[in-house]
Amino acid sequence: DALRGAVIVDRRVMSVRDRDLDAELGAGYGIFAGRSTRKAKLRFSAERARWVADEVWHPKQKGEFDGEGRYVLEFPYSDDRELMMDILKHGPEVEVLSPLELRARVAEAHARAARRNRDDNS
Repeated sequence: DALRGAVIVDRRVMSVRDRDLDAELGAGYGIFAGRSTRKAKLRFSAERARWVADEVWHPKQKGEFDGEGRYVLEFPYSDDRELMMDILKHGPEVEVLSPLELRARVAEAHARAARRNRDDNS
């Protein structure tokens, strides 16, 4: 959705097998490519779980409800930029269980947002 135009070039293109393309681009979450992945583990509140349980975040995701009606979702990712946006949109209704680096980045983003939106920052 960020493309602004295309140009036809007069040279051969490289043919890439679907299997190879999927291995490179399909390994992680979202639009960011990379074969090297980490596993995100998120826990959504019982209220939010009703909707998130029906979403597909990644073809290789695993999800289950816990004993308190919350939804725990695990999936691979290689770059956290898009993932951060999707986690943050759920606000306090999601907790990052792992990895700890992602948890810390989400916590810091929420803290920055809280500082920016305080009444005394006019």
